[in-house]
Amino acid sequence: MLSSSRALRLAAGFALAASSLGLATLGSATPAQAAAICGGNVSVYGTLADGRLTYTAISPNTGDRVKTLIGPDLGFTPKAMATLNFNTILVTSTAGELYRVDVQTNDNALALAGVTKIWDSGWTFDKMTYDGAGHLYGTVAGQLHRYNVSQAKPSGPAHIAKHVVIDEGFVLKTLAAAGDDVLVATTSDGKLLSYQINGVGDWERSDLKSSGWSAVDSLVSPGGGLYYGRTNGGLYWYHDADPTDGKGDDIAYHSDDPVDASGWTQTLLSAFANDCTYQPPTPPTPTPSTRGGQIARSEVLSRAVNWLNRDIPYSQSAYASDPDGDHTYRTDCSGFISMAWHANSSYTTASLPSVSATVSKSDLQPGDALNTQDGHVVLFERWVDKAAGKFSYIHESNPNDDMMRGQDYLNGGTDGRIAGHAASGYVALRYDKVVNG
Repeated sequence: MLSSSRALRLAAGFALAASSLGLATLGSATPAQAAAICGGNVSVYGTLADGRLTYTAISPNTGDRVKTLIGPDLGFTPKAMATLNFNTILVTSTAGELYRVDVQTNDNALALAGVTKIWDSGWTFDKMTYDGAGHLYGTVAGQLHRYNVSQAKPSGPAHIAKHVVIDEGFVLKTLAAAGDDVLVATTSDGKLLSYQINGVGDWERSDLKSSGWSAVDSLVSPGGGLYYGRTNGGLYWYHDADPTDGKGDDIAYHSDDPVDASGWTQTLLSAFANDCTYQPPTPPTPTPSTRGGQIARSEVLSRAVNWLNRDIPYSQSAYASDPDGDHTYRTDCSGFISMAWHANSSYTTASLPSVSATVSKSDLQPGDALNTQDGHVVLFERWVDKAAGKFSYIHESNPNDDMMRGQDYLNGGTDGRIAGHAASGYVALRYDKVVNG
């Protein structure tokens, strides 16, 4: 919703575009504020049902629509689109062709420098997005595909190459890129998801919202934690205060102050994912722990990685120094956990519960442990796909493998085991002295 002062200033400039698109200029409201760091206005491209290209500029900090422009017919029926940069868009046709659309200007009018077909067939993606950092993503039949884009204005396979299938199971209603190998998406049952893509078969999913997004039929993001979702023809904006934390409880909704409450009739929408960035606040430097004292989760992981990098040999009788070199700990699985926690002695799997509390496995956080008193314990490192129960862990494994990093599921996956032990026997433990940080 536009504030009354903004509406008065922009009414004349909007008149032609608003009447053509059906965009509404609405009544007054107190402008909301977001904190994304953007180089200017957010740029959103789109296509109308008749094939014409549209351009909309949105103020990132208030959600106000600054202008909307309508360009010429692209000359084909668009199916999916991805914005490469401020004046370059990739668009597929329903015939499977890939076109590069070059924008000459989107200042006072939307004019094109050319529409060039750069691929004759095979581009059948139902959704497509570009992450602003060299990777083009597309989904088809539940598969997530990725290409490397090496030129600002690619001319064909030489510049859009290294095609891989990341994985199966990406049945999504909408898809957008929110940064370097970071995707956001919604599902038909209303979830808002984010994905960190590391490589083929290597990705992490976070459920930002478990419901409430089923009406969103188009989603775009310029990065910086800003999301724009179209619902019933209105475009609404949201701001994730920390888009890197894998959580959605800090997403601000601006439902009473939308970009527009109606009129967004484009068949496709796309934003450049590198328009805005997220600048994390400088965290306070954690006070280094003392043996048996409080310890930050980041230090627990740092201490664990020290032994992992040193590949400390497994032994139930030997001892090795901790990263400080001030103390030694037994070099078996529970001695490793004791070292990572900077505990005051080398505990066993039977005695670790005496310095920790049992927590729900679904509440595991970095630096917690999964312990089975019949013989093994692993350090929880991070969630890989929390909804599926998939996680990464570090452990002092056995005399043959020594220090290892692994991934598994809380239920043990197909064999029902975690690190060789029955998953059902593990209990989640949180060290009594651990603190966030």
